[in-house]
Amino acid sequence: MTNPSPARSLRAPSRAPRVLRDVLCLDDFEAKARRHLPRPIFGYIAGAAEDNTSLQGNRSAFDNYGFTTRTLVDVSQRSQAVELLGHTYSSPFGIAPMGINALSTYRGDLVLAQAAQQVGIASIMSGSSLIPMEAVSKAAPTTWFQAYLPGDPARIEALVGRVAKAGFKTLVITVDLPVSANRENNVRTGFSTPLKPSLRLAWDGLTRPTWLVGTLLRTWLNHGMPHFENSFATRGAPILSRQVLRDFSARDHLNWGHLAQIRKQWQGALVIKGILSVADARTAQAHGADALILSNHGGRQLDGAVSPLRLIAPVVAAVGEMPVLIDSGFRRGSDVLKALALGARMVFVGRPFNYAAAVASEAGVLHAVSLLRDEVDRNMAMLGVNRCSELSPECLVDLR
Repeated sequence: MTNPSPARSLRAPSRAPRVLRDVLCLDDFEAKARRHLPRPIFGYIAGAAEDNTSLQGNRSAFDNYGFTTRTLVDVSQRSQAVELLGHTYSSPFGIAPMGINALSTYRGDLVLAQAAQQVGIASIMSGSSLIPMEAVSKAAPTTWFQAYLPGDPARIEALVGRVAKAGFKTLVITVDLPVSANRENNVRTGFSTPLKPSLRLAWDGLTRPTWLVGTLLRTWLNHGMPHFENSFATRGAPILSRQVLRDFSARDHLNWGHLAQIRKQWQGALVIKGILSVADARTAQAHGADALILSNHGGRQLDGAVSPLRLIAPVVAAVGEMPVLIDSGFRRGSDVLKALALGARMVFVGRPFNYAAAVASEAGVLHAVSLLRDEVDRNMAMLGVNRCSELSPECLVDLR
């Protein structure tokens, strides 16, 4: 009997919490998170911009492709491990950066980063986070750090210096947020930045006692009022402060000249996130980026922006050997493999891992990883491939 491949031997603990026993796919986490989280916080995670056109388009894009299969191939030694930016990861998917997830999960940034490191997948910490980057880097040194930057050379230099000092080796610059989007969903569900105390917000918390005690009160008792910790080189404003919007200012000044400054200063891997055109992909490459993340911010920025899946092939053709990564709308192992077949090197998944952490902390994240990893493994076997590098456009039929 042959030994299982490394990818199939890395499973979540068999004694999963009871709450996870009927979670059979990533989408199952959403309903449980809705029941667990206060309405404003769930709405912030689930919502997108305006009419949700891009949010829906991200999912429907996968329906445009069908698989072709190769049979009678020995796939008993298959592995989904991939190499990227000098590191070997156990699976071709990772955890996307998600802001303020410490409001949905106690010490959320640490939970996600430590779970990812435990099972050997990539994880990106958000700059809009409530736990100091130094704590996350110390606990999970392979974590990437994602920054939202103002168009201010002095503040950019200071923040990049802090990221390097904290020990991160990969810096992700998000470039698709020059201004805040029109997220009407946030208004309707009662979420705002800064958070505004109200009877409605209090009621939402009181009717979710597990979250209230396990996340909010536990955070305040052990760590005090949450702050935006990583927007700049110094600590940002508390989440209830009227001054919190200063942490999101001047991003419309950011331009390619600032990226050139970052490239000169940053000695590690530099990844540009939020690319949605061939022209920008080429420009980022010319400015020294080591990789790109095609993204429409999960449908949370420009509503009507194209699904990144539709841009993989032309962008890969334009940048050659430069790694092209992708996020926005991934929920299944089949989604991951379609992106890889089109030329992506890695896929990042956001909301489902946030929900998983909210439902069952690290055990939830490990369960989510296991579910997605198993789907990738089974589908690779049925496609007749042993390595992710064997996937190509020949594995797909365009159904449009």
